[in-house]
Amino acid sequence: MANFEGTYVSSIGRRKTAIAQVRLYKRGGGNIVVNGMPYKEYFGAQSYRDKVLSPLIKVGMSETADIEIKTVGGGRKGQADAICLGIARALAKMDDTLKLSLKSDDLLTRDSRIKERMKPGHRKARRSPQWSKR
Repeated sequence: MANFEGTYVSSIGRRKTAIAQVRLYKRGGGNIVVNGMPYKEYFGAQSYRDKVLSPLIKVGMSETADIEIKTVGGGRKGQADAICLGIARALAKMDDTLKLSLKSDDLLTRDSRIKERMKPGHRKARRSPQWSKR
C-alpha cells in the first residue's frame, strides 16, 4: 500500500459484488493509489478514471487530497463505481457542507442492483424451460 501520512477519513463503497475500502487523506498532492498501483495504471479506460475522479472534481479537491483504496470483487466497472461511492462517502464524512452538492449529483446513492439468484427448475433466474406439447 501507499505510504501516505497524517490523519485520514475511511469509508466503504459497494456495487454489485465489488467492495472498495477508501482512505482519504485531506492534505496531499492528488495521488490516488488502488491496490498498490496508481489509479491510471489500474483503470485502463478513461471512463473508469473519470468515474473515480467525479466526486473529487465536484467538490474541487482533485489536486489536494491523497487517496488510498483497497478493492476486491467484481470487474473494473463495478470497482470504479464502488470507489466513486466510497470517495463520496469519505468526503461527506469529512465535511458536512459537501454533502448537499454530492447528493445533488447522486454520488451518495448506492446502486443496489445485484445479480438475482437462480431458482430451482429454471434455466436462469427467471427463464423457464421451453414448453413442449409432446
